[in-house]
Amino acid sequence: MASETWFITGASAGIGRAVTERLLERGDRVAATARRVEVLSDLAERFGERLWTASLDVTDTKALNSTVERAFADLGRIDVIFSNAGRGAFGAAEELSEEAIDEQIALNMSAPIHLLRAALPYLRGQGGGRFIQTSTMGAQISSPGGSMYHASKWGVEGFLESVIPEVAPFGVGITMIEPGNIRTGFGAALAIARPLEAYAHTPVGQVRQLIENSGGNLTGSAPGDPARVADAIIDTASRTPAPRRVALGSDAYAAVRQALTGRLDELDAGKSVAESTDFPA
Repeated sequence: MASETWFITGASAGIGRAVTERLLERGDRVAATARRVEVLSDLAERFGERLWTASLDVTDTKALNSTVERAFADLGRIDVIFSNAGRGAFGAAEELSEEAIDEQIALNMSAPIHLLRAALPYLRGQGGGRFIQTSTMGAQISSPGGSMYHASKWGVEGFLESVIPEVAPFGVGITMIEPGNIRTGFGAALAIARPLEAYAHTPVGQVRQLIENSGGNLTGSAPGDPARVADAIIDTASRTPAPRRVALGSDAYAAVRQALTGRLDELDAGKSVAESTDFPA
C-alpha cells in the first residue's frame, strides 16, 4: 500500500498518540500537532523527517488556520485530517463555571469546525481526502454530570452530518469515530466542577463519588485497547465510501444501540400525536 500523509491534532497522548505512532511504524508521514510537542521528541528521534510537528492550541483559530496552511505548504498533499484534540468536563449544569462551558464548546465543537473549514480548500484542490473526527459514544447517549461534554459532541456531529453531502462531490469523505471507554489518560484530564451540596445525593453526586474513588484513573479497567482502537481508526481511511460513524468497543456498541432503539420506540409511540397536527386531508 502506498504511504499516506496524515494531519493530527491532540497527538501527544491517548488515541492521538497511538494513531501517530502506528502510522509512523507502517511508513506513513504524520503532521502531529499538540499543545506540548516536546512529548513527541522520542518519535522524532525514531522516525526523523516523516514526523512533522507543530505546537498548537486548537482553540486559537488564527493559529489553527496558519498551522494547516503551513502543513500543506511543507508536505504537499495531506490525505487524512484526524481531528482528535479534546477533553471532558464533569459537573451538573448548575455547577459548571462559565469558563468550563466555554472551553467545552471551543475545544470539542468550535475547533473541529474551524479545522475542517481550514482544510477543505486544500482537500478540494487536491481532488479529495478524508476528515476523521474523534467523537464518543457520548454523542449518542448522555449521563448525569456530562451535559456540556455531550452537548459539544452532539453539536459537532450535527455539523458534520450536514457537511457530509456538501463535500461528497469533491471526493472528501467524513467519518465520526464513537469510542466507548478506552484505557487512556482521559479521566486524569477531566475538568471537574466545584460541587454544590444540593446535588450530593442525586445521580450527579453518585457519579462524582465514582470519579473521586477512582483517583483519576477512570479508564484503568476499561474494555477498549488503545492500540486496537488506533488500528480501527486508521482502517476507516481506506474504506470506500467513508463510513459515516464507527462505534469502537463492545460497550459503545451496546450503549449506542440501546439509545437508538429507545429513541425509535419513543418516536413510534408518538406517531398518532405527530400525525394529528397535520391539516385535515
